[in-house]
Amino acid sequence: MTAHGLKGDLGSSALYDLPGPRAQRRHLFYGIGSTVLILALLAWILHLLFDTEQFTAAKWSPFTYEGIQELLLRGLWNTLKAFVYASVLSLLLGAVLACGRLSVHRPVRWLATLCVEFFRAMPVLVMIFFIFVALKVQPLPALVAGLTLYNGSVLAEVFRTGVNAVEKGQREAAYALGMRKTQVMTYVLAPQAVRAMLPTIISQLVVALKDTSLGYLITYEEFLHAGKLIASNLDYDLPFIPVVMIISPIYIGMCMLLSWFATWVARRERGNPKTEAVAVPDAGPGGLLPGR
Repeated sequence: MTAHGLKGDLGSSALYDLPGPRAQRRHLFYGIGSTVLILALLAWILHLLFDTEQFTAAKWSPFTYEGIQELLLRGLWNTLKAFVYASVLSLLLGAVLACGRLSVHRPVRWLATLCVEFFRAMPVLVMIFFIFVALKVQPLPALVAGLTLYNGSVLAEVFRTGVNAVEKGQREAAYALGMRKTQVMTYVLAPQAVRAMLPTIISQLVVALKDTSLGYLITYEEFLHAGKLIASNLDYDLPFIPVVMIISPIYIGMCMLLSWFATWVARRERGNPKTEAVAVPDAGPGGLLPGR
């Protein structure tokens, strides 16, 4: 064995002991047992669905009608529309509040902190109802406003934490080069912070996507509202489970698309020469500044 191979073997076993034959058999037994339990659970669920006649033609026939399909598509479009509006406005509001919390001016910092803490502590459903009932706003603006205030305040803390997490030497080196505060934030701190914040940002946007379903409580005709209309229809033998089996995978698929988009953006940023200079964690304080 070469010295390099011996070093690799020692490195791979330094953190844990390699499993022996008995441990490997035990792990195989655990894997087979877990698989059997999962298959048994799935079989039991399928048995319940068939036993309660959830796969009968009467319960699934509504989805063959053009009117039902248009209802679902219209609800899906309304959900995506509310999500896009709320996401863009939440990101903008979060950026503004984060800048306020990072401000050197005490009144601005206090005002931004008050807004963040208030809207973050307020239940989003209460805000939506207040805007819809007390202020007499239409369903879509009321839903978007409530989601924006809540998610924007949460994202403000995410942005502030991400910026503060950047190594202090980056900021000091930028000021030493004569850069203004706006330039330091735009060219030095923000590009590095965004990479660390991206998973949390996407997670919060997933929350905003799921919270659009609260729109049906204020008569906004979103995706869940459309499914509720179909599931409560006596003419179709109350197809509640079929509606859930159709709507749930679509919601899950949209959330997975958001996660995929985050991965794609992160990969693209790693290959971007404009941000490559600010992404090397082991470079010196002055080595991450643009224009060096």
